[in-house]
Amino acid sequence: MIEHNDDMQNEHDDNQETITRVTGMYKDWFLDYASYVILERAVPAIEDGFKPVQRRIMHSMKDLDDGRYNKVANIVGHTMQYHPHGDASIADAMVQIGQKDLLIDTQGNWGNILTGDRAAASRYIEARISKFGLDVVFSPKITEWQAYYDGRRKEPVNLPVKFPLLLAQGGEGIAVGLSTKILPHNFIELIDASIKHLKGKRFTIVPDFPTAGIADFTNYNDGNRGGKVRVRAKISQLNKNTLVINEIPFTTTTSSLIDSILKANDKGKIKIKKIEDNTAADVEILVHLPSGISPDKTIDALYAFTNCEVSISPLGCVIEDNRPLFIGVSEMLRRSTDNTVQLLKQELEIRLGELEEQWHFASLERIFIENRIYRDIEEEETWDGVIGAIDKGLKPHIKHLKRKVTVDDITRLTEIRIKRISKFDIDKAQQKIEALEEQIAEVKHHLEHLIDFAIAYFTRLKKDYGEGRERKTEIRIFDDVDATKVVIRNTKLYVNREEGFIGTSLRKDEYVGDCSDIDDIIVFTKSGKMMVTKVDSKTFIGKDIIHVAVFKKKDKRTIYNMIYRDGSRGASYIKRFAVTSITRDREYDLTNGNKGSVVWYFSANPNGEAEVVSVSLRQVGSIKKLKWDIDFADVIIKGRASKGNVVTKYAIKRIELKEKGVSTLKPRKIWFDDTVQRLNVDGRGELVGEFRGEDRILIITQAGIVKTIIPEITAHFDSDMIVMEKWSPKKPISAIYYDGDKERYYVKRFLVENENREDVFISEHQDSQLEVVSTDWRPVAEVVFAKERGKDRRENLEINLEEFIAIKGINALGNQLTKYKVNQVNLLDALPYDPPKETPANEIEVVDEEVVSDKDNQVTDALKKSDKEEDEGQTTLF
Repeated sequence: MIEHNDDMQNEHDDNQETITRVTGMYKDWFLDYASYVILERAVPAIEDGFKPVQRRIMHSMKDLDDGRYNKVANIVGHTMQYHPHGDASIADAMVQIGQKDLLIDTQGNWGNILTGDRAAASRYIEARISKFGLDVVFSPKITEWQAYYDGRRKEPVNLPVKFPLLLAQGGEGIAVGLSTKILPHNFIELIDASIKHLKGKRFTIVPDFPTAGIADFTNYNDGNRGGKVRVRAKISQLNKNTLVINEIPFTTTTSSLIDSILKANDKGKIKIKKIEDNTAADVEILVHLPSGISPDKTIDALYAFTNCEVSISPLGCVIEDNRPLFIGVSEMLRRSTDNTVQLLKQELEIRLGELEEQWHFASLERIFIENRIYRDIEEEETWDGVIGAIDKGLKPHIKHLKRKVTVDDITRLTEIRIKRISKFDIDKAQQKIEALEEQIAEVKHHLEHLIDFAIAYFTRLKKDYGEGRERKTEIRIFDDVDATKVVIRNTKLYVNREEGFIGTSLRKDEYVGDCSDIDDIIVFTKSGKMMVTKVDSKTFIGKDIIHVAVFKKKDKRTIYNMIYRDGSRGASYIKRFAVTSITRDREYDLTNGNKGSVVWYFSANPNGEAEVVSVSLRQVGSIKKLKWDIDFADVIIKGRASKGNVVTKYAIKRIELKEKGVSTLKPRKIWFDDTVQRLNVDGRGELVGEFRGEDRILIITQAGIVKTIIPEITAHFDSDMIVMEKWSPKKPISAIYYDGDKERYYVKRFLVENENREDVFISEHQDSQLEVVSTDWRPVAEVVFAKERGKDRRENLEINLEEFIAIKGINALGNQLTKYKVNQVNLLDALPYDPPKETPANEIEVVDEEVVSDKDNQVTDALKKSDKEEDEGQTTLF
């Protein structure tokens, strides 16, 4: 029995030894898998800029290269010898390389990066290595080789790429635990930056996208983690009801862009009539707008709510020494350039060795034939005797050689044919040796001046391959788009004043106005409370609402005029204030905070208007003055928390509006920031002028278009704009233009006849062009004549345009400038002139963005509804 138990125990111990814990195995396997994905699949190498699949594709294409196109399916099949994965992943990777139009010459339908259309099947499309690819990617003599996965053949560890290819093509990949996103850069700019680095100068590089567009690289952060690039579509106004998109942001396609626009339209963020996609070789998307919709605001809305603006976050991650390395694009370029210098050095050293070998054998051959050493072997019967005889014959003549003569050298001499010996030309042999010496000297010079050689190499690349590779993406600093200012007001706001509710679902109650679902609403109550809250279907604010409006953040021009009683029996105060910043959904008390406070009078004034009101007191005791007027213009505008000035300590019977006011604010100063091509009121850029309600901006373009616009902050401007200034309706515009039909120069002076219309003031012939335009009162022009053959050049002619031609209609042809051939026309300093005086600036004011509607301002009605008697028998009436 005891023996049996021992056997059972031994068997149990044996079973215990076979148990293996999977914890450690899982950890090892996961690390192996993660390392494989990082090193072999997703992240490019710093040395050549290729992922393994891309490197194997290029190596396979070099294997098959004979100068002709090969079927992509054939290349994919050949690549599978090196790449142990499916054909689909190889074909997709090859199409991506081909679409970048740098290393591969393509033939057939390779897809379209603009529309997102896929390439045709690999059996239908063809490819070969481009001349640029052959020039910079391959150099077998300096390539390091390794056995590929099944050991049958060899593949390159890294290709000897002599160019910052990774930065030119860009790269993106998602691995286990990390990712990389290197944006493409401009071919020419990369070469220029490499040359600057070699010269020891500083450089800066920013991306350039194949889809073009406009980009703000302010926060690029050199391509490191945490950087951000904002890219926008290029949108222009075709006419007042049509926008055209000619370039799209990187990472988008025309299809995805159109889908995002339609989605924003469905959500009510923007209003469009229809979209036409006319994209072929170039992008052309027409966005048709309903009548009455502002094109400028729609452009901003497209940037705010659609893929017309995208944000891209770069992340520079590469493989170096089989480890991931996070570096910026500037460091990538430095390393690539330094690596190129070393590769060029290796090629030069190999070339020098080859030339020296050629010189060595050419010299031996000349000695062997010129001194007829071949005759010394006639008596020899053995191979060793032949070798010895030649060696002995060479010794007197080899002192100038650069290395010892080896048996292999002598063997090569014995292989020279009799025909060559018989036709040997000593002069030609000497010329060959001298040519080799010149080449050797040249290579040695390059090695001694390696940096100069590398600079010449990059300069040659730019000359040979830089044509047509100019920057596509326009660099610009973007102004932030305030979504609340450009969103379409797609819903209606209602108020129940008595119960204290506002919202979009209160359709049976009082209509306030239109708003959007991202707006904030500002609300005031009779008790002197204020709150700003988000638009919602139904929100309780507080009973007896007296004013509701859409709130504009940082609005310093809307001034609130208020008279209130402090507490149930306190004095009454008057105050004026603006509301520029708040905490949403927080209740603010505009009175002193005492219980029983009540608002006697309230008005909201979008331009700081100051009205005159009549205050009437109740007959109590021996009060002598029961009625007087108060002008809000006499009250200083302060913060919302200010107590205000005392109106009276006695009980007020009613307050009535006596006279509507005008603005107490100065005209709005508007600046133009040329960097972002936008107007602003923040003092950035050049001052355009001080603008009142009816004032407009004059715009003239190089294409001969003149128009006036309302000075809205959301306005967009044409790239060929040459004049932008405050418009003076009585100030004439003078222009000198070339008429392509009559082939003559003409002068005209005119006034803008219709401020709401865009006019062309030069002839419509395709060769017509605007020479000069002036908005001075008395402009002077200088005409420089062309030199006629055999004659002296005519003296320059100065013309006072005011005397030369009277003001005519905008469509008039004008007066002919001269009958002689003109070289150029210049504007000179204008003659002095005293312009008519304008109305004083403090008498009227421009409306900021949108005027608050009459319903928003009719606080009187709201206060009249609150006609309940107070404890002391007072009522609030206007």
